[in-house]
Amino acid sequence: MLRPIRTIATTAAAAAALLLATACNSASTPTSGSDQGSSVRGVTDDSIKVGGIVSMTTASGYSKKDTDLGAKARYQRANDEGGVNGRKIDYAGAEDDGQDPGKNLAAARKLVQREKVFAVSPMSSVTFSGADFLQEQKVPTFGWGTVPQFCGPTYIYGFGGCMVPTPGGTITQSWPEGLADVLGGAKGRSVAILANDNDAGTFAIRTYQQSFATAGFKVAYAKAAVPATSLPSDWTAYTKEILRSDGGKAPDVVVSVMQTPYNIGLFTAVKRAGFKGVITDPTDYDPALLTKEATKKALDGVHVLLPFEPFESGSDRMKQFKADIRKAAGKEVPLNMHMMTGYMSADLFLAIAERAGKELTVASFQKAAAGFSDTDTMVGDRALPKGQREAFGCGALVQLKNGSYEVSSPFRCYEPIPFK
Repeated sequence: MLRPIRTIATTAAAAAALLLATACNSASTPTSGSDQGSSVRGVTDDSIKVGGIVSMTTASGYSKKDTDLGAKARYQRANDEGGVNGRKIDYAGAEDDGQDPGKNLAAARKLVQREKVFAVSPMSSVTFSGADFLQEQKVPTFGWGTVPQFCGPTYIYGFGGCMVPTPGGTITQSWPEGLADVLGGAKGRSVAILANDNDAGTFAIRTYQQSFATAGFKVAYAKAAVPATSLPSDWTAYTKEILRSDGGKAPDVVVSVMQTPYNIGLFTAVKRAGFKGVITDPTDYDPALLTKEATKKALDGVHVLLPFEPFESGSDRMKQFKADIRKAAGKEVPLNMHMMTGYMSADLFLAIAERAGKELTVASFQKAAAGFSDTDTMVGDRALPKGQREAFGCGALVQLKNGSYEVSSPFRCYEPIPFK
């Protein structure tokens, strides 16, 4: 069901969940809750220091390094326009956590205790073990809210809201509703959902079983079965189960809640097995993936879920984003969703900091956040503290066709459903 608000052009992201493994060390760090002007950590009369944490390297080779470029682009434009209430953004860049829990926590400690940042934006990693430390140290932190740590803590904000359902919360319906749009309706259509065999995958299966069923799909298969620590060399066992899951025949839709290297293997295998239905994931919106023929072939026809306005949009805000990225990179570069993650994380931080006024402290920042709302952004209409409990509920799908992406379901906002 569509939410009765304006249509823009983007999509909502998929939920990933990882258990929190944290330790805290608050020793000798100046408290960010201080209200004494220049004594506020990271704030001087003419600057605000911000840092980031990004999985630039991972064991599987998957990288989010362009998240850093997206953040730089948005901060650079803010500085070109005079800064925030007269203060320039001093962006320290992003620490690489290697998608490792220990490194994530170490990066958080370094940014707060050594770099003395006022805020962490962006934070882009499925391993957010530094969350407890940042919350305890009262560090405003911004990123893509696809892990549970973005749902509930008072100092941690998802640029698209909290995208991981919590007890008493809701599930955003942009993915199944977008696919229903592609298929001309969900009635009589079946889906098979596959995820990694870890906490994130188990949670994703629980979430999307509810989500797709509520939208009217028959969930024929839903398993968190693929090893998360190593790529399978043979996908036959998975494809056999999936392609017989709907009463002995193939489902109408294969849904992968995994990262790109896994998707390439799975999609190649199901295509070779003769699957002719719809394939979809929340990850593979990246023109750089198209430079390799095998990768391009594997992803051809795939519908990708987005948490933001597609790059194919012709809106003024998208034109501004592209110009900002080009300026920060110093040249034309292929756009990808990681750039948008960094850009919109920075954008939400800047919007709240602006409203906090000239006397910037953590207390004034949190007060501004508590009543914050705006409209017509590249992630839809934003509102806090709602966004710390549920997603903003908007999404779009793009399809890779003949080497380029096309919008297959435009950005819309949908009514969420209760999470059970």
